[in-house]
Amino acid sequence: MVVPVIDFSKLDGEERDKTLTQIANGCEEWGFFQLVNHGIPLELLERVKKVCSECFKVEREEMFKDSSPVQLLNKLVDRGEHGTKLEDVDWEDVFILQDDNQWPSNPPHFKETMKEYRAELKKLAEKIMEVMDENLGLEKGYIKRAFSGGVDEDGVELHHPFFGTKVSHYPPCPNPNMVNGLRAHTDAGGVILLFQDDKVGGLEILKDGRWIDVQPLPNAIVINTGDQIEVLSNGRYKSVWHRVLAKPDGNRRSIASFYNPSFNATIAPAPTLVAGETAETEEARIAYPKFLFGDYMTVYAQQKFLAKEPRFQAVGAR
Repeated sequence: MVVPVIDFSKLDGEERDKTLTQIANGCEEWGFFQLVNHGIPLELLERVKKVCSECFKVEREEMFKDSSPVQLLNKLVDRGEHGTKLEDVDWEDVFILQDDNQWPSNPPHFKETMKEYRAELKKLAEKIMEVMDENLGLEKGYIKRAFSGGVDEDGVELHHPFFGTKVSHYPPCPNPNMVNGLRAHTDAGGVILLFQDDKVGGLEILKDGRWIDVQPLPNAIVINTGDQIEVLSNGRYKSVWHRVLAKPDGNRRSIASFYNPSFNATIAPAPTLVAGETAETEEARIAYPKFLFGDYMTVYAQQKFLAKEPRFQAVGAR
């Protein structure tokens, strides 16, 4: 099996209906798909690769050598415990970019390039959400408004959705069988847009009980749906378990951007998707509780690498 690859440019042409169907299938049957011809300039993507790789070499590489995962793995090796696996750490160097936090200062063009990139990714995320609206039979802009906590009487969003970018590197690991690159999990938020390494693999998704590679594809953007899209769609779209394997060769670069609800947004299944289900009572037709996204993130922080269903139950009981 191969993760679907979709030509996003065909949404604007004669093959629009076919492309909508492909995206619907990617959301319903896979929870992951890759976009090509997505409209983000290739020249910008090349600059992103360059500045992120340089940033790791200049600011991050030496720190990683002294990090907790490296130290813990070295201790196991020194004790000869080669059959033991570190289950509670990840072989990952990571930092987060937000509009209001501190960014790396090196290389010199890092901030300029990543600000431009984030603006493009945010626009792409909103286009994808509009496609989801259309495929789900929702009013255009429904998901974005839900992520904003609604709008006031003038049509102004009550809150701003959260948009963050996680810049990760997975350096070569001398004992990849003894540690995870990134432990298996589903993503907490809404729409995730990943610009992954086009040479070094390692990302896998769980599909029909099997782990499947998300094949590196130059300049593609990998899309996956998070837990909040599962809730809004009343389970029609699913968030999917995924993981990253530690590798003995290559330094895997991974740049994931998250378009999430505001922490103040109330998330619940879209009413029109509930009404269409067959059940004796409305409560029986609703597959997920109503909750504040901020409350969900509190639970998620403690249970990220556990099954998602108890998270929904826990936040619904608040």
